Amino acid sequence: MTLPEPVRVSPLIKTCRWGALIAGIWWGTKRYAVLKAQEDELRAYNAKMQPIWDAEKAAKTAAANREQLIYLANVTGTPIPADF
Repeated sequence: MTLPEPVRVSPLIKTCRWGALIAGIWWGTKRYAVLKAQEDELRAYNAKMQPIWDAEKAAKTAAANREQLIYLANVTGTPIPADF
């Protein structure tokens, strides 16, 4: 049993396929450049703000720890130092 000869693809279809491939590559490159610029901007912002966020988090944690220590001192009857 022999297979029939494959059907030849129309030159118009070949041209459309190649055009779609090239257009897809062009669009992907353009979109990548736009998204990369946005991501670089976001990373720069995060790098600038990270120390500020860390300081705020540390201050909030310190305040919560101080409140807990004061509560424990009151519950146990321990005198709280004046400079605390």
